[in-house]
Amino acid sequence: MRLIVGMTGATGAALGVRLLSELRGNPRVETHLVVSRWARATVELETGLSAREVAALADVAHSPDDQGAAISSGSFRADGMVIIPCSMKTLAGIRAGYAEGLLGRAADVTLKERRPMVLVPRETPLNEIHLANMLELARMGVSIVPPMPAFYNRPESVDDIVDHIVTRVLDQFGIETAGARRWSGFPRSPAGRAGLAADVPAMRHNGTRQRSARS
Repeated sequence: MRLIVGMTGATGAALGVRLLSELRGNPRVETHLVVSRWARATVELETGLSAREVAALADVAHSPDDQGAAISSGSFRADGMVIIPCSMKTLAGIRAGYAEGLLGRAADVTLKERRPMVLVPRETPLNEIHLANMLELARMGVSIVPPMPAFYNRPESVDDIVDHIVTRVLDQFGIETAGARRWSGFPRSPAGRAGLAADVPAMRHNGTRQRSARS
């Protein structure tokens, strides 16, 4: 698999670095990295890593200004693209077809070639423009994967949260991650299940409560 990875200046650089680190050890995935100018600054601020150190995690690193790079053409066979983290500026540009720089061009190519694309937007709160842009991209087949933490796996550190988010992102491409902690249902104890059910009031289809046999 050949995967294009983009990183923008939005906060959340650790997500992109962790994804690259995970894929670095996967011989079945070839990564092509584009780090925007502001992403380089954010990476250094949030992770302490230099742009060169992050680039070393990818199989191929491209300059964000190199419009002649292989990934700028649809004839270059890639299996998908992920932008992690994705700024609202970049997301808006993709939605509008404004292919500024190599990152925007590669995203535009991914869309026109009908290849899988995943965007990990990092902004809060979201305004109406943000939501409208994400809705339109979702309608185009883009997977919008906000970096929302899960708590059922009881994370003990920021790294645990980052790992889970990266797992969910790579799930979109069918890429298995090492050490993924997945939901497997509530405990199977009969007593526990009965107790849980007893605490939940029965509901009609229209949302009103109905009396159960236990009431």
